[in-house]
Amino acid sequence: MSEQKDFVGYEYKEITAPTNKISLYMDCYESFGWQADANMPTVSGLHHTTLRMKRDRKIVNKMELTRLQRHFESCAKEIEALEKAKTSVASIWALIVGIIGTAFMAGSTFAVTHEPPMILLCILLAVPGFIGWALPYFLYRRIAVRQTKKIQPMIEAKQNEIYDICEKGHSLL
Repeated sequence: MSEQKDFVGYEYKEITAPTNKISLYMDCYESFGWQADANMPTVSGLHHTTLRMKRDRKIVNKMELTRLQRHFESCAKEIEALEKAKTSVASIWALIVGIIGTAFMAGSTFAVTHEPPMILLCILLAVPGFIGWALPYFLYRRIAVRQTKKIQPMIEAKQNEIYDICEKGHSLL
């Protein structure tokens, strides 16, 4: 005769996470009682992956685990925002300088096509135009490095907070 299994009711959750952080998300959600749903495949994209998780509906300390899970999700979103902030300021400054360089180059073009051509004005406007086209790359790199040095300690503090949250969640299981 076959062995009878006890019925277990599950609740299900889909989690979309950055592909490079899937292991972290899997480990953290396991600390809140979730496990990968073997019946549903994981959907991987280029930048994000969708995980399908399940957990016992009658899990002990469900309210506290849910509160800790929400705190984890909040910290994870803050880390994603901080990661984006590393390069967003640098991108803005690089774009501004590039557009200014393009404006100088447009002025240079108008000066050379003027009747009679204003060669001296063309040269005077072309020099900052070329500088405005070449400088954004170096400006981007410099600002991104500076922002990374400024933001990295905040990211590490949030990661430590996540590990503390997961440790509390794991102790409740």
